Amino acid sequence: MLKVAVTGGIGSGKSAVGEILQEFGAVIIDSDELARTVIERGSPGYDQVLAVFGDEILTSGEIDRAKLASVVFEQPDLRKKLEEIVHPLVREAAEEIMRSIPADSVVVNEIPLLFETDGAKRFDFVIAVQAPMELRIERLQRRGMKQYEIEKRLAAQASDEQRASIANAVVINDGSLDALRSKVEDLWCGHLQPKAGK
Repeated sequence: MLKVAVTGGIGSGKSAVGEILQEFGAVIIDSDELARTVIERGSPGYDQVLAVFGDEILTSGEIDRAKLASVVFEQPDLRKKLEEIVHPLVREAAEEIMRSIPADSVVVNEIPLLFETDGAKRFDFVIAVQAPMELRIERLQRRGMKQYEIEKRLAAQASDEQRASIANAVVINDGSLDALRSKVEDLWCGHLQPKAGK
């Protein structure tokens, strides 16, 4: 099994790279998706988050991610507490998925905070996705994020240089989807497939 991590700042195009790799046959594990799942109502993560943040982050009994984000991006110490709860649970969930898939698979974990969590050593190959800042901001605005929200998220994340320092390959996502697909296909055929022994 080849364990691959795809990382990149918000709005860089990690998910697009993940989707293309999935088309080529990779098994995708989306850490953002798992981070939602591990704090759903009824889970141990839900109880742990409520114990720290109280029920003002709830809407109709569910953890409201927008309310939670507004708290943690204002207060770095609280963000650290949240990460201390969520990251181990996400890692555990990802490992459980990996135990259930064929041994010759290419498994791709999409992990935004790979550099920040010192997680690169758990992977055989790391891909850092980059895009020009103005393009990232434009993409985030199209998703409905406000400028101040974007600035807070960007300030909380590692730089492109930091992510590139832990990467085996850097993909620049500054053109069309077809251009991105071509870059990812080169990586798949030139590095990932051969390393997986497929």
